[in-house]
Amino acid sequence: MVMMKSSILSLLTTLLLCSSSTNAIDLDIDSLESIQHATGLLATGLMDYYWGYDYGGTVGMFTNPYYWWEAGGAWGSMLDHWYYLQNDTYADVIFTAMQAQVGDDWDYIPLNQSTTEGNDDQAFWGIAAIQAAERNFTNPSSDEPQWLYLAQAVFNTMAWRWDTEHCGGGLRWQIFQYNSGYDYKNTVSNAGLFHIGARLARFTGNDSYVDWAEEIYDWLLGVNFITEGEWYFAYDGANIDDNCSSVTKLQWTYNAGMMVSGCAYLYNYTEDEIWLTRTEGYVKGISVFFNDSVLYEAACQASESCNNDQRSFKAYMSRFLGLTSVLAPTTYDTIRPWIEKSAKAAAQSCVGGYDGHTCGMNWFYNGWDGYYGLGEEMSALEIIQNLLAKDRPAPYTATNGGSSSGDGAAGSPTVIAYDQLLTLDGGDKAGAAIITIVIGVSIVAFGSWLVI
Repeated sequence: MVMMKSSILSLLTTLLLCSSSTNAIDLDIDSLESIQHATGLLATGLMDYYWGYDYGGTVGMFTNPYYWWEAGGAWGSMLDHWYYLQNDTYADVIFTAMQAQVGDDWDYIPLNQSTTEGNDDQAFWGIAAIQAAERNFTNPSSDEPQWLYLAQAVFNTMAWRWDTEHCGGGLRWQIFQYNSGYDYKNTVSNAGLFHIGARLARFTGNDSYVDWAEEIYDWLLGVNFITEGEWYFAYDGANIDDNCSSVTKLQWTYNAGMMVSGCAYLYNYTEDEIWLTRTEGYVKGISVFFNDSVLYEAACQASESCNNDQRSFKAYMSRFLGLTSVLAPTTYDTIRPWIEKSAKAAAQSCVGGYDGHTCGMNWFYNGWDGYYGLGEEMSALEIIQNLLAKDRPAPYTATNGGSSSGDGAAGSPTVIAYDQLLTLDGGDKAGAAIITIVIGVSIVAFGSWLVI
């Protein structure tokens, strides 16, 4: 088996290269050629962690210790690399990986994850699917699940799990009750559903997704997982044992990124000023994650306590900031300097490892800080390639270039909800009342959302 970068680094520390390496990234943010060179190196570095190539590996998955959800996040990074850089080097690999993990029911609950997958995990693959539709990525053949269909299936199966019995609504962190965290409702799961719904609304033109997004947003606000006012914040979550009354007030970049970009999508589609106000509010709140305009993971980076998951969070924030700056143009002048300065800082950290361009976690550090991994590569790749966010067309919709097809009832034939496999009849599969079965009379008005 080909030895992974992580193994090589641990065995050959005496051979690590310094910043004078000829492979080091010297980024000129005003030069397309420089950006192409930098992101090409980083995309290759990211793919060094992919084990779908290897005997005994799993197609679509990255090497240990990286979980399935982060693979979904990584394919999203590679999709934008394909799109922004117009680089098809890994297009076939991306396609094969994303199709390999769809699961038997085409809802991103594959057999190899069916006992451990959480709502937030599924959401990241759903985000990659709607991203593929918006970027007009290569459409699968007619006998394979389409990108829009997959995004709708993720949304539907997640929405089936909306739990009004505890905390008045919301998704639990985990899908299955035997997994740790089942009694916890967190922002990332619900923000993921909100974010996918906002993107589906814009792509399909179906206002029922807007209704859903509003319901999710109001619930998040009601339980104080998000706040409005002078500052717009997103916190981690709370336990159902005390009716979600004791909120864990940790702030993570990916939660804030999902919220700000979801609001930007809704503003771009509806042109409703409330969503612009919220977008601009979250942009203001996001400033807590920048020190001298350089992005960092405030909750764990300074204490050097970020785990493998958390070390990838800046990647999603970078991606969502790029989207927000395009979809809500009034935010561009605030966001653009953050992306530019963070891109420069990230690039100068990418001077380590045996290849000479392995990236670190701390972009304030002068050079490579000794950290390495999938999250570090993703984060640097995302912030640098989002320098081009405004230079390529905005995310497509079904009416202006997006060609992916879908089905409002996607995911309905066999839906896992509350650890039970529900088999729906033909009326349920085709009809508009799928979600109201679980959510109750408060959302009966949203029943028509299935008809696209």
